[in-house]
Amino acid sequence: MNTSTETIIAHHLGKVVKTVDGNLSILHDIDFAIRQGESVAIVGASGSGKSTLLSLLAGLDLPSSGHVQIMGQNLSTLDEDGRAKLRGQFVGFVFQSFQLLPQLNALENVMLPLELSGMDMALAKEKAAIWLERVGLGQRLNHFPKTLSGGEQQRVALARAFVNQPFILFADEPTGSLDETSGNRVIELLFELNAENSSTLVLVTHDPALAAKCTRQLTLQGGSLV
Repeated sequence: MNTSTETIIAHHLGKVVKTVDGNLSILHDIDFAIRQGESVAIVGASGSGKSTLLSLLAGLDLPSSGHVQIMGQNLSTLDEDGRAKLRGQFVGFVFQSFQLLPQLNALENVMLPLELSGMDMALAKEKAAIWLERVGLGQRLNHFPKTLSGGEQQRVALARAFVNQPFILFADEPTGSLDETSGNRVIELLFELNAENSSTLVLVTHDPALAAKCTRQLTLQGGSLV
């Protein structure tokens, strides 16, 4: 593991995609570093490149120019399997659409990353139950996603994201599909769990209240940092 306090470095990132009308430049010369324990909001108008930037930082996509380092590792030097392995070691995700598997109950959804990492099933079940209890769903372990409210599903997703106690948590519009009450509860949990784990939080949001809770905001405008 890298001993530097900088857990994420974006070095002159650019992203260009081909379209029927020619090349489209989405991101231009994005350059910043995020330190261990920081909470950073990526904000900007729709179409400014926020989600594209988050995908590059997480290694879900590769830049057209520049590179990203996570925990000292240059993602561009890794193949897809290598990037997936790095994410499995250090990264958790929370998405607007929850991304829960409908055929698994709440407990099984939270167990999944632990099982994928090779943890014994009994221990994985114990840890998953503890985290569901932490997010207030101790009585919902055997409920399937379709029987849970949107707020409850997002809390299952939070438990799944934190169960491996990641060094870095990426969140893409984590309250975007929730009502105000459920959204506020998820925000409280997100920062509470993040502080306890001393992890680095990077989130994309349109919500000014959520962005304001972060230690820093990165504003994108037309694919550039402003």
